[in-house]
Amino acid sequence: MMLQPLLAILLFVCAGLGGRHPEPYYGRLIGPFITYAHGIKGTVYAVDESTIFIKGFTYDGTGPDAFFWIGNSLRPSPEGVIIPYPDDFVGREPPVLRAYNNTDIILRLPMGKRIRDIRWLSVWCRRFTVDFGEVFIPPNLEVPKPRVLPEFKRLAHGLRSDNISILDAKTFYIPNLHYDGAGPDAYFWVGNGSEPSAFGIKVPNEMGSLDPLRGYQGEDIEIQLPGSLTVYDIDWLAVWCVQYRHNFGHVLIPKDLDVPPALGQTKISTSTSKPTSPATNCREFLDKRLQVRWELKGDQVEITLAAKIREDQYVAFGLSGAPDNSQMVGGDVTVAFYDTTSRTFKAVDYYMSHTAQCDGKSGVCPDERIGGRNDVTLISGDRKDGVTIITYSRPLQTNEAVNDRSIPSQGEVSVIAAFGPLNSRKEANAHSIRDKTKDNNKIDFGAFDDNQCTGNLYELVDEAGPKPWPPAKIIGENTFTAKIGPTGGKRGYTALTKHPSWGIAWYINDLLIPEITVERGQSYTFIVEGGSDNSNPARYHPFYITDSSEGGFGQKTEEQQKEQKVFAGVEYDRDHYPYPTAYGRYCEWAHKNVDKALESETFEEYMKTLRLECDQGEPGVLNWTVPMEAPDLLYYQCYTHNNLGWKIHVVNPGALPSNGEAPSRSVSIIAVAAICLLTVSALTIHTRGRIF
Repeated sequence: MMLQPLLAILLFVCAGLGGRHPEPYYGRLIGPFITYAHGIKGTVYAVDESTIFIKGFTYDGTGPDAFFWIGNSLRPSPEGVIIPYPDDFVGREPPVLRAYNNTDIILRLPMGKRIRDIRWLSVWCRRFTVDFGEVFIPPNLEVPKPRVLPEFKRLAHGLRSDNISILDAKTFYIPNLHYDGAGPDAYFWVGNGSEPSAFGIKVPNEMGSLDPLRGYQGEDIEIQLPGSLTVYDIDWLAVWCVQYRHNFGHVLIPKDLDVPPALGQTKISTSTSKPTSPATNCREFLDKRLQVRWELKGDQVEITLAAKIREDQYVAFGLSGAPDNSQMVGGDVTVAFYDTTSRTFKAVDYYMSHTAQCDGKSGVCPDERIGGRNDVTLISGDRKDGVTIITYSRPLQTNEAVNDRSIPSQGEVSVIAAFGPLNSRKEANAHSIRDKTKDNNKIDFGAFDDNQCTGNLYELVDEAGPKPWPPAKIIGENTFTAKIGPTGGKRGYTALTKHPSWGIAWYINDLLIPEITVERGQSYTFIVEGGSDNSNPARYHPFYITDSSEGGFGQKTEEQQKEQKVFAGVEYDRDHYPYPTAYGRYCEWAHKNVDKALESETFEEYMKTLRLECDQGEPGVLNWTVPMEAPDLLYYQCYTHNNLGWKIHVVNPGALPSNGEAPSRSVSIIAVAAICLLTVSALTIHTRGRIF
């Protein structure tokens, strides 16, 4: 019984030796990049009329405004067009090229352009009009093209179709497929010879399954050859009944093929019918603390989230910002929670343009707050024994190009989930590392009976949290450095302040949110390194001093701003609009690998797991003389985001504790170094002009 499949495999191996193209095949060779700057390398191929493949692309990523660039002039010039990469970017403008190291890249020509319309491909810096590397398209280049075949030969069980296309070396597109589904053991089947025979190999259906074929009623589908098999290795494609060795219909594969290679560039939408029985889908996430159930209902998907969370927490679930991994940025999620103030359940449509908290323009924002609409409809909510259960629906297609992503009615898509605290606006705040998905979780929203839930949320035991680090204190210093760093998970910011955090916080003199003590009438210097690029909110944190324990003055409404009193770091223009004055280059204490807060018994141990990363540029400086009428308690904060800073204790002249507790690090040495930095840099940016 094993002889027949073995013979079939041997036939395919022999047939493959006579294939038209040597393997691996990447398409028609254009040539290697000519390198001028930034280490550009790679070999360029024409995959088809509108697709380019770069084998082993390398670029150091330091160009400030670099893109893949095409044009029809004699040489690369400003008269060119960007090829967006990656092509599934989120936002209105394509991203600047990052660093790549021997990476294989697929480029799709934009705006209907074809390879015959261009003369060159370049890595081009728009800002400085510099060509980092180029390759020229050979004249009269013949690129591989898809091949149209006849329809299936009509032999049995109502099998028929429109003309079948070979899209690339592994992919068939079969439009308007009809088959009654009555064959007891029928499959898509390929092999060698003048007509179909038992010496063949099964081809998975459009869903990637090797189950016997179901019925089709005029559907358009795409199937791909398994393993390393290509169209150059076969003579026919058939619908074949294995049990009865019967050919229901076939199409022959010509020998003069020159189709595009199969590099993953082919993306065809297929239409398939679905069973009408009720769905019983369930997946578990976040250490089985979240169960997600779903069901397609027409052009809507109904989703139920059941989460073991506190009453003041939210649960977020939705589409990842990247097609093949768990990514927050670009994600389209629903944030569901119980509003303890209004005593109602809520489900809110969110879009995440950055990992920063929402400032009204970008960040992790409700769609309605950034000009979109809430496409989520709450159906029901319940909370019992520590479990929040919320059911909602949303359309598969919303027609919001920026804020929403489409949910496919078939095929897997990457999803993300998280738990976290709510801020004062009842909006999602930062979550801990443990409370977000890290693996590439995929769901087919059109699936049926995908039930993988095994746990009981009501039986989960709440885990005791780790011991928080003791609060740091700085007393008797006049110069402070202000950098950004991680919050220290459950041992750090939230444990010390009882406020939700955004995952980053101020590090003053390299201490996590220390409590600072100052004297009235004395002058103090803050050297600020929280970022100066207001176009990147995740790395833009102007420093200011206020009586608000929350901060975020720049994202407040005019009425909310009146509830705060600002003591330094904010000024007003002639139209009485506020703007920050204390900002400088971005310096961050970043993780060397992953967050080690839970494993670090002390903050000193935690600091050993971090490294300081600073952008080019100069720090900003804030000089502050403490008013005599200042209250006893103030706060240093971030102008653009809530909850990054902590307390400033204000005492009368001469009232500093004589035996005050020394900070846990050598603050005096840091202060002396900071003064030297000021002297060497000759900083004169006491108050900078408005930057937006």
